[in-house]
Amino acid sequence: MSKFDPYEHLNVSLNRDGSLTRYIKLPTSTATGDAQIAGHAVLSKDVTLDPDRKTWMRIYRPAKLSSSARLPIIIYFHPGSWIMMSVADTIIHEKTNRLAAEVSSIVVAVEFRLAPEHRLPAQYEDAMDALHWIKNQSSDRARGDPWIRDYGDLTRCYLYGVSCGANIAFNAALRLPDMRPQPLKIAGIILSQPFFGGKKRTESELKHATDEYFPLPVQDLVWELALPVGADRDHRFCNPLRDEAMKKKARNLGRCLVIGFGGDPLLDRQQEFVHMLVDQGVRVDARFDDIGFHGIDLIDNRRATAILNFIKEFV
Repeated sequence: MSKFDPYEHLNVSLNRDGSLTRYIKLPTSTATGDAQIAGHAVLSKDVTLDPDRKTWMRIYRPAKLSSSARLPIIIYFHPGSWIMMSVADTIIHEKTNRLAAEVSSIVVAVEFRLAPEHRLPAQYEDAMDALHWIKNQSSDRARGDPWIRDYGDLTRCYLYGVSCGANIAFNAALRLPDMRPQPLKIAGIILSQPFFGGKKRTESELKHATDEYFPLPVQDLVWELALPVGADRDHRFCNPLRDEAMKKKARNLGRCLVIGFGGDPLLDRQQEFVHMLVDQGVRVDARFDDIGFHGIDLIDNRRATAILNFIKEFV
C-alpha cells in the first residue's frame, strides 16, 4: 500500500496550522424543539454545553410521556475516527432518534471537539463536562433541564459509544469516580466496535490491512492526528492494554456490553479488550458477529437493528 493516500481516502487535507480541511459535508438534521409535532414519536432539542469550547448536546426523548415516567439516560458518543462527523449529521440523528424511541430512553448525544484541532484528551474532557451537566440538572429544581429533571432516572445512566465514541465512553467511565457523580449512577457501558490500537500489529489488522472502509494506513493516520503530539500508538489513550493503572481502574466498571464484527480489522484488539475486562472482574456481555465490518451498522439496517436489540436487552 505504498502509494495509498489515507488523506485522499478520508477526503481531508492537512493545513499548515495543523487543522484539517474536510471536503465531505454530510446532510444534517435539525432538532424538533420542545413542542409536540404530529407524527413525531421523538422530540429533540439542542443544549449548549460549553460556549467557549463550542460543545453542545442534542437531547432526545419519547414525545408521549406520563408525568410519572422515569426513563434511563443514555449518553451517546458518535463515531467518526476522531476527526469527523457530528450529532447533527442526519445519519447520526436518525440513529439516536430511533434509540430514544425503541429503548424508551432519554438520549444525550454529545457534540465533542474533533481532532486534530483538539487532540486527546479533549474528547474525554467534553464527555466529563456532559456528565457533570446531567448530574447538575436534578440538583437545581428551578433551573434544571425539565427533560432530565422530570423524566430522567439518574440512577440508570448508560455510556454508549461507537468506534472512537466507544473509546470515549470507556475513558469517561474510568474518570467518573474522580468527579463524585452522585446522584448520577452508571448502570452500564455500551461499546460498539471500540477503536483501540497499538504499535504491534494484530492478526486481524494484517488480514484486513487493505479493508475497503478502515485500512491500516487510515487507522495509523487518525491516531497520529488524535493522540497528543509525540505520543505513539502504545499510549494509554490508544492501547489501554499496555497500561496497568488503567486495567486496575477497569475493575470498577460494572456491566459492559461489547459489540463487534468478524471482518473488522480491530477485531483482535476488541476481543483482547474483552478478555482484559473479564480478568479484572467486569461483567461483560460480548456480542461478536462472524460477518460484518467496521461501521457496517451505518449502512446495513439489519445489523443496526441487531445492535439496537442488544442494547434493549442490556438496558
